[in-house]
Amino acid sequence: MRPKILQLLLAGLCAMPTAWAQEAPALTPVQAELKRAAAIELTQLSSMQIDNLAVTAKVWGFLKYHHPAVTSGQQHWDQALLEILPSVLAAPDRASADRVLRGWISRLGAVPACQDCATLEPAQYQLLPSLAWLQDDQLLSAELRDDLKAIYRNRARDAKQFYVTLTPMVGNPVFEQEAAYADLKFPDSGYQLLALFRFWNVIEYWAPYRDQIGADWDQVLRASIAPLALAPDRNSYELALMALIAQVHDTHSNLWSSLHLRPPVGACALPVRLRFVQDQAVVSGYTSAAEGMASGLQRGDILTELDGVPLAQLLTTLQPYYAASNQAARLRDVAGGLTRGACGSTQLVVQRDGALRQLAVARIPDSGPSSRVTHDKPGDTFQLINDQIAYIKLSSIRRSDVPAYMERAARSKGLIIDIRNYPSDFVPFALGQYLVEQPTPFVRFTVADLANPGGFKWSKELMLQPQAPHYAGKVVILVDERSQSQSEYTAMALRASPRALVLGSTTAGADGNISALVLPGGLKTVISGIGVFYPDKRPTQRIGIVPDIVVSPTVAGLREQRDEVLEAAIRVIERE
Repeated sequence: MRPKILQLLLAGLCAMPTAWAQEAPALTPVQAELKRAAAIELTQLSSMQIDNLAVTAKVWGFLKYHHPAVTSGQQHWDQALLEILPSVLAAPDRASADRVLRGWISRLGAVPACQDCATLEPAQYQLLPSLAWLQDDQLLSAELRDDLKAIYRNRARDAKQFYVTLTPMVGNPVFEQEAAYADLKFPDSGYQLLALFRFWNVIEYWAPYRDQIGADWDQVLRASIAPLALAPDRNSYELALMALIAQVHDTHSNLWSSLHLRPPVGACALPVRLRFVQDQAVVSGYTSAAEGMASGLQRGDILTELDGVPLAQLLTTLQPYYAASNQAARLRDVAGGLTRGACGSTQLVVQRDGALRQLAVARIPDSGPSSRVTHDKPGDTFQLINDQIAYIKLSSIRRSDVPAYMERAARSKGLIIDIRNYPSDFVPFALGQYLVEQPTPFVRFTVADLANPGGFKWSKELMLQPQAPHYAGKVVILVDERSQSQSEYTAMALRASPRALVLGSTTAGADGNISALVLPGGLKTVISGIGVFYPDKRPTQRIGIVPDIVVSPTVAGLREQRDEVLEAAIRVIERE
């Protein structure tokens, strides 16, 4: 893969999507034939119905990405699901449901024997398709297993996929043929199940970090059927989807179109910023200086109770709706909205100087999400901290300015690069090339295989090419929970320098270009679309960029408005 192309495409590494296509692309003639099925309204589901629906979801997804009548675009596969669901729901046992599914497959027509059949060489893959269930005699009848295995055997090497394509060069999946059904009327259990089946199978076949989810994805499917199918209204449906998506444990994957429903909800919030430090929600600053200071809340105050609810209880209620790769990223996002609620006075209990204090503080109109908050040093992008130490923060960097910055830093003993933020420009190569003296690998990717859905192949290593003049000093890279996606990718590149080390705390653990997906109701989510690994194949997803030196802020440091992470970086350089 050519670095110039990758510089452009990998700039899509994203902390939070802010712009979307207005709607799914115009439907193809096949999709345009969708006949609005009569709404399926369910008020309860038996255990047998849930079992049968779970198998149907897996079979529907397998056929979507393997049967040539579907992968060629000859079938409107959403319509097919809506038509088969009543028969599946009516099946009294597993055997009857399997017969329904076998008849469904038969109506698609015979699968011709492949002339140039797809192969799968395990050594080329980081992740293999998850298809052991095709052999499961406790799950499927012998006849249904044979039907599915025959389809799998006859997949073609040059397989095309109607419902998914891969971007050129990088290879993350594109789901542009999925219809949004934005005018959907709720409740409609059929379309609500379609949302579950669509998302679950996208993760099953096109998510490069499926093995990093940390939960049994089949069990997630089964447990999600009732909450989604029985959701009585739009809000309940969206919250059920939010809880499903959170179980992927990918900070990229949120129900971005519905964050206004993510609890706690309300038009107002306390005029402070919170940050979880030492597992405590601490006031780190003010969203409105005047209102914040007038509130009586001080930097370093530890929030222990909100409107009579202990913080630990609040977190237990809120966290299932917060999609995140790890706890550091989850608490970062919870902190951003924790004080949201109805406008007016709210009762707090805070810990200050070891004592508990009760305060009545007014919520004011919410200033919006704190995604732009950074933890870097105020002031210019490039600063000389002293005559020995240079500092660059990436939240305001421009690629064109990098040569001038490196020239100014050339005679310093050490360079601090602050990525406790989201970069304003894509600089892994522009900056990294000054830090290496020979071609240096820093990353390799995994990409989906259209002929083997669910399989992800290794790419070649990507290299930094040296650029004179080489920076000869120590390099310290600062990271924390605000370092996500492009931030993490940049840290990987800069850390490849033999004179670099990473200092700080756990990063967000979400790396790789994002792939957008629409869900019924006009809802929008994304997944991490390619896998990002170190050259030695160590993973980054959920783990993040592990610091060489762990330094975290303290409650005392926040109270004193000190940047303890930056202070530690300065000490590291001065010790050299």
